[in-house]
Amino acid sequence: MLFLLHINQIANYLFLSDKETLDITVRAIQGGIDTCAGRYVYMHNLPSRFNDDLIKSCEAYIELRNKCKYLVNSGFGPRILEDKHNHTTQVLTIETGSWYYTNQFMLEVIFREKMRHYECLTNDSSLSSAVFVPFYAGFDVRRFWGYSVKLRDELGEDLAQWLRERPEWRKMFGRDHFFVTGRVGRDFRRATDQDSDWGNKLMRLPEFKNITMLSIETNSWSNEFAVPYPTYFHPKSHTEVKRWQMQVRMMQRRYLFSFVGANRPQMEDSIRGEIIRQCLASQGSCKFLDCDTSTKDCSDPVKVMEVFQDSVFCLQPPGDTPTRRSTFDSILAGCIPVLFSPDSVYNQYKWYFPKDHTKYSVYISEEDVKNGKVSIEKFLASVSEESISRMRNEVEKIIPKIIYTKPGAVGPEKIEDAFEIAVARVLERVSLFKMTRI
Repeated sequence: MLFLLHINQIANYLFLSDKETLDITVRAIQGGIDTCAGRYVYMHNLPSRFNDDLIKSCEAYIELRNKCKYLVNSGFGPRILEDKHNHTTQVLTIETGSWYYTNQFMLEVIFREKMRHYECLTNDSSLSSAVFVPFYAGFDVRRFWGYSVKLRDELGEDLAQWLRERPEWRKMFGRDHFFVTGRVGRDFRRATDQDSDWGNKLMRLPEFKNITMLSIETNSWSNEFAVPYPTYFHPKSHTEVKRWQMQVRMMQRRYLFSFVGANRPQMEDSIRGEIIRQCLASQGSCKFLDCDTSTKDCSDPVKVMEVFQDSVFCLQPPGDTPTRRSTFDSILAGCIPVLFSPDSVYNQYKWYFPKDHTKYSVYISEEDVKNGKVSIEKFLASVSEESISRMRNEVEKIIPKIIYTKPGAVGPEKIEDAFEIAVARVLERVSLFKMTRI
């Protein structure tokens, strides 16, 4: 019998009530067998200063103010509705109610809500194989951009002390603990205590050297693992996913390749300027959606997804950091990603993509683009139709793995999404720790 957490919806921030207490153990028992054995997760009931207070007061911080509007619907953001000209319905499967204006930095809010509905969530920590820490680390580090390191580090140090004093900590001294952040890993590994240095030192605290961090981009440390950026698509069933896969499979793609992004003239090593130049010179083979304009087209999911759906290949050069949310949006649209740095995907999301990157992507060296050794258009035009078909089939298979579905799905319609894959890999990691202790 499956006992589920009671849902109490509120409009402002979360599907579940802020006061929801985890006072039941969720067990899935079929035929007398506990199917959650080895998969139980205990979620710390943190004081609200570590999560809820950070988002409820986000309007008070300049660095967070423009993010507050995306907190509705458990971090999915506002739902995308039909427009008066029905253009939206031509691009998205909007009638399913699964498309949202999702901000790329909302992962910790989304993940916490997903964990509240995880089928093997338990309030008995003695049963748990792993412990989830629902700390909104990304919101904490973002609110104090430019402030003193003392202020930036304060809440993380407070959390480290709180965890040390919990009985669950003494079980494995944090090696069975994990948390999720919607920021890149470097934001939490400040190298010095100079106020001019970047980020905070959360992951350099002794306690957090044992805790596993899941983030949208990692720095290849042994306790960091990359998970997908949130996309705009949050379906609730396999049926919805299959319907979307069918739509992207049937698209007539007018452009050989496209680029959605902005130039980075202030970054000396950026190849974006050259990519844009080649795209504009392609005489119709490439579609460029300029994100460095006042039109805000790149903030419109419909316009972004329309460009990706219209393209066979989608260029994904590094931006401020090696990874891009755009890579996941393009895969969602069935567009084959063209990558220029191994750190953009290959060295990051190893839980989610085939080891052989030629199955689903095209690689062009950044150096070759910088040195003018390659014509992107000629290179992509030389890819055979057979190879394109094979890669598109693989991209389509990846789609369910890189999305975050609506919480609460059970049974045959449940999807092994990015959340489910991440939790399963964390449990495997903890299991290996336990084996080495025997």
